[in-house]
Amino acid sequence: MNYPQALDYLYNSLPMFQRIGAAAFNKNLEKTRQLCAALNHPEASFKSVHIAGTNGKGSSAHSIAAILQCAGYKTGLYTSPHLKLFTERIRIDGIEINEESVVNFVNRNGPLLEQLKPSFFETTVAMAFDYFAKEQVDIAVIEVGMGGRLDSTNVITPEVCLITQIGFDHQQYLGETLEEISKEKAGIIKKGVPVVLGELNEKLLPIFRQKAAEENCELIRTSDYQIKKKQTELIKIDVRAPHKTYSDLSIDIRGEYYLQNIPGIIETIYQLKSKGFRINENAIRDGLANVVTLTGLKGRWQVINNSPLIICDVGHNEAGLQSIVDQILKTKHKRLHFVLGTVNDKKLDPILDILPKSATYYFTQAKIPRALDASELSRRAFSFGLNGEVIPDVNEAIQRAMVKALENDLIFIGGSSFVVAEIDGL
Repeated sequence: MNYPQALDYLYNSLPMFQRIGAAAFNKNLEKTRQLCAALNHPEASFKSVHIAGTNGKGSSAHSIAAILQCAGYKTGLYTSPHLKLFTERIRIDGIEINEESVVNFVNRNGPLLEQLKPSFFETTVAMAFDYFAKEQVDIAVIEVGMGGRLDSTNVITPEVCLITQIGFDHQQYLGETLEEISKEKAGIIKKGVPVVLGELNEKLLPIFRQKAAEENCELIRTSDYQIKKKQTELIKIDVRAPHKTYSDLSIDIRGEYYLQNIPGIIETIYQLKSKGFRINENAIRDGLANVVTLTGLKGRWQVINNSPLIICDVGHNEAGLQSIVDQILKTKHKRLHFVLGTVNDKKLDPILDILPKSATYYFTQAKIPRALDASELSRRAFSFGLNGEVIPDVNEAIQRAMVKALENDLIFIGGSSFVVAEIDGL
């Protein structure tokens, strides 16, 4: 089996949540455990950081990995979904897993995969753990795919857990209330493993306190952190933490929502230091200033053109899009053009309700089975006062927006990570 054949097998022979939704979701960890057992338990052979949350977990994972790289540690990074290439999911020191390793894993474990019939996600998690073990990473930063308690990544015992912001997303799997969703996220908390809480609604705190007490582990809040943004050409911030003050930290992720993740990132690093990891201030500074370069992070308030200004972002739930809309309104522009697509299992009304009514919309859809039909999106958006054109092909929609946009206009592309993934040249 060559690389295209291996990818075809992974995408089409194994149930893939990103493409088909609920049918690919296994509500237990049994198959992941069986895969890991057959692979001689790679998840137990390296140290790790485990990150869950509704928003912010991906950028936090990349940031922590960047800092660890700058501290001199051989650092694995597992994130999902990928935008352009499957290999983006699995990296060591920012370098994607090579195609040969993907092919070898599929060929070597073909009979096992046929026997267990794991999901695409379960298989890629096992592949990542196997790769990190074979390459002998010093530490791996592991992002939860969805939820936490039943997520395939939840077979590791990390050095520290980080839980970022909690909001509404994937309610059909995680629960209809923030309390139910929080209980699923809290499922990554392990016995004796410190857990860092990022930005948190106070009414949810008892859920995490109870779980931490059950697991006899330290619960660290970041509410005492103070972040001050400085308006300079480069985004710089001052961070006052309980244990240290950091002045003039440069940040290369431009989304203002990212600042909410900084306390959790720095506190997680502090917890690693307390466990013996040698991470000095220069590593923190260099890591946060070069997350995109060091880890290949894409799609976070990413500027892809300046005249007209074109920005894309993978934010796709209510809280994420609200932060994006807030920053759009602060960004200088004359008219707003919004290339919008989403998936068919998303609770759409709360999202449509917060989008700017003054924008011109280009309703589109990604080339995946889960994509919401562009015409249906347009119909539903119209009832919220959002008007525009239906252009199913993502890049044709972008080209149409560019034709209509003037030099001082702003084109935003988003609503789904799968829409951003189809942008040519990203």
